[in-house]
Amino acid sequence: MKNEVAAGISRTEIYETTGKMRARQLKADVLSTPAMIGLMERTCVELTAPYLDENEQTVGIHVDVHHLAPTKIGQSVTVTVELLEVEKNKIRYSVTATNDQGVKIGAGNHRRAVINTARFSGGA
Repeated sequence: MKNEVAAGISRTEIYETTGKMRARQLKADVLSTPAMIGLMERTCVELTAPYLDENEQTVGIHVDVHHLAPTKIGQSVTVTVELLEVEKNKIRYSVTATNDQGVKIGAGNHRRAVINTARFSGGA
């Protein structure tokens, strides 16, 4: 991991919700909690990627997120992540999601670990 990665860097991405993101157990066409968390994780990956060495990537190790409000499929969702701390190979992020009506739909924290891809693919 490169030395420039530090607390305070952030990234915002806008995603269009699709039918594949639907909460299938519900009659309403709304964004599922796992899909929202997936968008948050994806944004964390994209924030961190430029700071990784060639043989590194991150894997999710902890999610603590509250799903606060529904979002209809077809609406866009803005995800903002901020890197809060780096401790050895562990990174902690603040994550929030807001729909295109300005409603905060999710918030929490996410942790990722930086791994060596060569060792990771050969193990377990």
